[in-house]
Amino acid sequence: MARVPVKTSGVRVAIQGELGCFSHEAAERMVPGCAVVPCALSGAVFDRVERGTAAAAVIPIENSLAGTVAEHADLLVARDVFIEGEFPLRIVHHLIAAPGVKFSRVRRVFSHPVALDQCRNFFRRHRQIEPVPFYDTAGSVKHVMAEKLSDAAAIAGGHAARQYAGKILQAGIEDDKRNFTRFFLIRKLAAATESGARKQKPAREQLEECERTMARGANKTSIAFKVRNVPGALFKSLSVFALRDISLSKIESRPLRGRPWEYLFYVDFLRGNDEAARNALRHLGEVAEFVKVLGIYRAAA
Repeated sequence: MARVPVKTSGVRVAIQGELGCFSHEAAERMVPGCAVVPCALSGAVFDRVERGTAAAAVIPIENSLAGTVAEHADLLVARDVFIEGEFPLRIVHHLIAAPGVKFSRVRRVFSHPVALDQCRNFFRRHRQIEPVPFYDTAGSVKHVMAEKLSDAAAIAGGHAARQYAGKILQAGIEDDKRNFTRFFLIRKLAAATESGARKQKPAREQLEECERTMARGANKTSIAFKVRNVPGALFKSLSVFALRDISLSKIESRPLRGRPWEYLFYVDFLRGNDEAARNALRHLGEVAEFVKVLGIYRAAA
């Protein structure tokens, strides 16, 4: 799992969530020595990157069990940002309480709904304990510690336990030991003007922007596109990759905001900015109604 290097330490990197959350851990792994800037809302994370109050952001885009983080997929299309790198973080959930609290006294467990859902077997084994949805994994630890709750615990990662001096009562309580979240490192486009979602740019211009931001050794590309509502439109769009022996590692459709019953396709393919990829994207621009290059970066090993 390769890190994305930066030239200076102390660079401000925005995340959504409290300090100690999994995004915090991913940010420190991707940008060693960074200064993490927590944000309450995902939109605020992207605002900071676009306005320059953070040099970059680290966002979760997909969990191996829960799937795509829909809001972040939408924001990647709507905002003037560019994916510079990816990192798959192993998600390990711990049961964390205030020091002195014994497991036998725990009757409530706070955490993000996705984290609670990923620990179903724990709650089946301990039916006396009530799962309580909370806005954030690390935030749940912060809450339990701040309120000095003697009958409650939280589910979060080890980073959160260290951040708030919590005690791990049980480690590794997640159901699936191959639970990963893929994170993106995003930055502002070097020549951003209007968002690509609002103003369609030719493939050539998008690729020129990519070249200015792209990491060395890039071998993976993420795009979003919309097909025209005509027979065979999706087949023609995907054929631009098949004709050039370009492998797709992911394809997913999502509703297009503001246009009911219309959809965007999100595709990851395993090529960087080489001739075959450039020709495929130019060809796609001819057959699709809309194309946005979200990033060209080095695939995580």
